[in-house]
Amino acid sequence: MTSLWLMFSGAFFAATLLPGGSEVLLVGLLNQTPSSWLELLILASIGNTLGAITSYGLGRAGRLAKKPQDIQRRQYRYALAWIEKYGLWALLLSWLPIIGDLLCLLAGWLKMPIVPASLLMFIGKLLRYSVIVFLVMYMVEY
Repeated sequence: MTSLWLMFSGAFFAATLLPGGSEVLLVGLLNQTPSSWLELLILASIGNTLGAITSYGLGRAGRLAKKPQDIQRRQYRYALAWIEKYGLWALLLSWLPIIGDLLCLLAGWLKMPIVPASLLMFIGKLLRYSVIVFLVMYMVEY
């Protein structure tokens, strides 16, 4: 039970603007308790998505403090270009290091609809963690 809580909280904090390595944590926990792979996968995906939604909310709140022309940093412009080009679909890449956090933040800042945004964030994160689980479980068997 402790490992499940650890996975959830680690994934949550890794998805906010705080640094964290939820993938390393997932690999460690899978090696410790491989029979819990499904629970770990689900909790990592949900925790990471909730962290991304927190970034979305910060972006939404930040809209009150920053105007569109205030975003001049290269990373913001890069993420903003992705969102402008692909719209909500860019949030499938919310799992990417650094740029993923910015995508979620900007989605909130641009007032994208929360339900489809959250769903796309969840799908992207679930796919990423599924690949990690598959690779670890495949390596454990061989």
